[in-house]
Amino acid sequence: MADLLSVGVNLEAFAQAISAIQALRSSVSRVFDCLKDGMRNKETLEGREKAFIAHFQDNLHSVNRDLNELERLSNLVGKPSENHPLHNSGLLSLDPVQDKTPLYSQLLQAYKWSNKLQYHAGLASGLLNQQSLKRSANQMGVSAKRRPKAQPTTLVLPPQYVDDVISRIDRMFPEMSIHLSRPNGTSAMLLVTLGKVLKVIVVMRSLFIDRTIVRGYSENVYTEDGKLDIWSKSNYQVFQKVTDHATTALLHYQLPQMPDVVVRSFMTWLRSYIKLFQAPCQRCGKFLQDGLPPTWRDFRTPEASHD
Repeated sequence: MADLLSVGVNLEAFAQAISAIQALRSSVSRVFDCLKDGMRNKETLEGREKAFIAHFQDNLHSVNRDLNELERLSNLVGKPSENHPLHNSGLLSLDPVQDKTPLYSQLLQAYKWSNKLQYHAGLASGLLNQQSLKRSANQMGVSAKRRPKAQPTTLVLPPQYVDDVISRIDRMFPEMSIHLSRPNGTSAMLLVTLGKVLKVIVVMRSLFIDRTIVRGYSENVYTEDGKLDIWSKSNYQVFQKVTDHATTALLHYQLPQMPDVVVRSFMTWLRSYIKLFQAPCQRCGKFLQDGLPPTWRDFRTPEASHD
């Protein structure tokens, strides 16, 4: 232990510095004792004030003297070498030119920063594992290790297969008509008309839904050149809210291994808007709230509720 302390440390000055610290603490204590006792042992008020000021000044001079002595000794003590469990890298602290090549101090700083980063990463990992996102109800009971990975081949499906899936979904819902078109190659675009309530433009990449736009039944869904308008929002706030809910539904229905099931589940959920202006809210029982009907539909049950 003596060998370790002797590296870069003046032991004699170190002992004197400890004594100087004790003397400084005693001087500071005398200052506070003087303030606590106040003016005493004098008959006249003027005599008590002079005696108190003289005593207080003597104590302050003692504190100043002890503090200067401690600063002088601290410069003589030197800087001890930083010992850290870094194996043989501790030998770098013996380099006498620390101001020119501060390798050891920089290594210690990087080591402490790495430990702190590892600690915070462990805390973040625990929090994320407690609140892992479940994108689909079909994945709720499946562990991450057993969950099958999405095959790249499912991203590209034959157009005939996509047409057959959309045709079957169209036959499932008589009150819903689906018109499929491919204006830009193999990517499909669907114009879904739900009764006389609303129209939905669905942009698909193979069988994966990328975007949905909901507009009113009486609104124009085509541009001036006769193509489907996939960018303009609806003029009505109620259909803007339904568009937001449809986008949320796309994030909920995610199953890359079975894209046809995802499309069918989304269309089933979309079909629940056939009574957008007729179904009351299941929570408050009202048809309108702030001038809007209940635009939210539950993903498991087609119950209507306000936003």
